[in-house]
Amino acid sequence: MRTNPDRRSFLKSAALVTASSWFAANAHGHSHSEEKQPPTLNSGPSPDPGTPKLVVAPPNSCDCHAHIIGPAAKYPFVSGRSFTPVEAHLDQYRRLLSALGLERAVIIQPSFYGTDNRRTRDAIAESHGNWRGVAGLAANTPQAEIQRLHDAGFRGARVNLSFQGGPTLEDLAQVARLVKPFGWHMQIQVEGRDLSALAPRFRGLATPLVIDHMGRVPPELGVEYAGFQALLALVREGNTWVKLSSAYAMSKRPYPYDDVAPFAKALIEAAPGRVVWGSNWPHPSYKGTPPVDATQLDLLAFWAPAEMRQRILVDNPAKLYGFPSV
Repeated sequence: MRTNPDRRSFLKSAALVTASSWFAANAHGHSHSEEKQPPTLNSGPSPDPGTPKLVVAPPNSCDCHAHIIGPAAKYPFVSGRSFTPVEAHLDQYRRLLSALGLERAVIIQPSFYGTDNRRTRDAIAESHGNWRGVAGLAANTPQAEIQRLHDAGFRGARVNLSFQGGPTLEDLAQVARLVKPFGWHMQIQVEGRDLSALAPRFRGLATPLVIDHMGRVPPELGVEYAGFQALLALVREGNTWVKLSSAYAMSKRPYPYDDVAPFAKALIEAAPGRVVWGSNWPHPSYKGTPPVDATQLDLLAFWAPAEMRQRILVDNPAKLYGFPSV
């Protein structure tokens, strides 16, 4: 996996920063507006999320994967990122939750914000306890900073192996050790073709593991593909969770993405208590027209029996992210 030399230099110097000044230094340490902008991949979120036609979300349902982006003047993007996102604001996301009948959410730190968690933290603060967060952490983050994020509602740390800008594979094990005392999990975005090689490393983590986007296995490889079988083995062992999300980006077919359905069904069967659903709003890295968001929730009607939706949308997220069970 790629390691950004500039980021390594930043992490080395950050080791000298005290916990009290960490956040300010980390927030601005490697954002450079004068650099050439990486490409923008799409036109941003749809103004109309649509209305689900097949799935009625139970009370306390949760979107377990979304991003809030911008304004860039207040929350600058890091240098070395793979792409430049279109802004996607709180009011737009609240409209999505309302349209889909969702009451809870998990805001995920995207790669283009690196380890500057201010945008994600500030979004969670606006939810009055109904949202949780997953952070981007450097391998030398002080415990005092992790405690501050925990108090703000964060419950995991993410390493994105698909896009540059945030923590890297080399940071994974150390960050897991840092967050273990707080009961957090590690969240990984990984390419399906890398799953077999990385599975032993994932097994050695000190925390539970959450795999983004069903492992991003190209559907033409089939469920018997070694990488997907490695993912199923991890899930069955009891320490790994999976997000049922981003089917539109995996699929080679139109909605309802019949080529992805066997993967979703296999994951649900392997671990019905450790699968959660996410919208991946606002689909920042998708190269094309973003999907109608309501259709992504309706996919559960094709993948899971009705009695499973309470677990996928309510019970499992409550356990993973520490939401009240009532």
